[in-house]
Amino acid sequence: MKDYSIFDVVGPNMIGPSSSHTAGACKIGKIAYKLARGDIKSVTFMLHGSFAKTYRGHGTDKALVGGILGFDADDERIKHSFIIAEEKGIKAEFHEVDLGEVHPNTVKIIITKNDQSKTEITGSSIGGGNIKIIEIDGVQLEFTGEYPTLLVPHKDMPGAIAKTTAILSQHKINIAFMRVYRHDKGNNAFMIIETDNPIYTEVINDIKAVENVINVYLVTII
Repeated sequence: MKDYSIFDVVGPNMIGPSSSHTAGACKIGKIAYKLARGDIKSVTFMLHGSFAKTYRGHGTDKALVGGILGFDADDERIKHSFIIAEEKGIKAEFHEVDLGEVHPNTVKIIITKNDQSKTEITGSSIGGGNIKIIEIDGVQLEFTGEYPTLLVPHKDMPGAIAKTTAILSQHKINIAFMRVYRHDKGNNAFMIIETDNPIYTEVINDIKAVENVINVYLVTII
């Protein structure tokens, strides 16, 4: 059972009337921003359930765009996120969809980069400003961003996981939680590594150099 702090009860510092519809939405958008490394030409938001029904009135649309711009949930610029995105040449679209058996406050974000490649991420705002990422680029997974978090796409080959964890050990970084996800045996997979320690550029570069590691993303939002 999760232990709740006064911050969970009161809710996060944020712009907007609802932690679920604004703070959570902004955090999901910011993780998408980090996965795209800020390279965003256009973005489509596929809104499910309560998000789809109330996104205009609760400011979910502005919060999502604010996240895509890299803003934190308490950033005053969220109020003007549409204008700022337009100034940056980023086109945003919103569609109401049914994403199936997922939390009512769920959004699928499809980012088109300047080279026309795409990044997709699906996340849910589960209350009190907390979120859960449930899918990235078609791979079903789960993480919350509550810890410093590494997302490591890699080829499903022997050695990639062992060498990655060895690097963390060498840098005296303690792993709080770790999960591995894959489509099929031998194909691409993801390591989700949540740590008790900050992650520095040197650590990321060392992991990138591991054979069969495709990329490394630091996606922490807290």
